[in-house]
Amino acid sequence: MDATAGEANRSHSAAKPPHSAISAQRIAYPAGELDVGSLAGDPLSQFRRWYDEAASAGVREPNAMVLATARAGTPSARTVLLKQADARGFVFFTSYASPKAMEIAANPVVALVFPWLELQRQVCVRGVAERVEVAESAAYFVSRPWGSRIGAWASHQSRVAPDRGGLEARWAELARRWPDRGSPDDVPLPDDWGGFLVRCTEVEFWQGRPSRLHDRLVYCSVGGRTAALDEGTAWRVERREP
Repeated sequence: MDATAGEANRSHSAAKPPHSAISAQRIAYPAGELDVGSLAGDPLSQFRRWYDEAASAGVREPNAMVLATARAGTPSARTVLLKQADARGFVFFTSYASPKAMEIAANPVVALVFPWLELQRQVCVRGVAERVEVAESAAYFVSRPWGSRIGAWASHQSRVAPDRGGLEARWAELARRWPDRGSPDDVPLPDDWGGFLVRCTEVEFWQGRPSRLHDRLVYCSVGGRTAALDEGTAWRVERREP
C-alpha cells in the first residue's frame, strides 16, 4: 500500500457517522404563511408588525439579532441587541474598540438575522453600517442601568483574559469612582463606545411552511442603494424560492 492510499484509508476510518440526536432532529413548520398581498407597504411597517407579534407571543428578547461582518474575506457573527428601528434602519450599540467595530470600519457591509423561532419566522437584513452621532449614543447610554454603564468602561471587549479577576477588579474600582447616585449622569459616556446604524438594501421576511416549502418575501431597494425603510416607493418586493 502506498502512502497516499494509507492516508486515504486512515482518513476514511477516522470519519464518524453523524450524531443521531442531531441528524434525526425534525420539526414541522405549519404555523403560518406569507403572501405578497398580506405585506405592509414598506419594510419598516412590516418589521414592526412582526416584531409586535413576536413580543406578544412571548418570544424571549425579540430584539436579539445576529450581526454578521466580514474583514478581508473572513466572516464572523455574534448576537447583539436591537435598540432602535426607524426609517433610517436598525441601531445597536457596542464598544468601538471591539472586533465587530473594527471589522465594520474595514468593511461596512453587514447582515442581520432576527430568529423568531417560536413563530417559525425570521427576518434577514442586508445593509451598510455607520456610526451614529455622539448625541444619539449619549442619549441611549444614560438610559442603561448603572451597572451596565460601569461595565462599558470595565470591559476590554474580546481581549484575552487569564481569569475574571482583572475584569471584576476594574469594575469594582470604577464603581467606587462613579457610585450609583440614581442620576443618569453618574457615569460618563466612554470615548470608545457608541451606536451603529445599519442602513438597508434588503429586508427579507421568512415564514416556515410544511415540506420545507417556506415563504420568502424580500423588499429590495430600487437601484440596490440604501433607502429609507418607511418609503414604499423606494422598494420592490420579490418572492424567492426556499
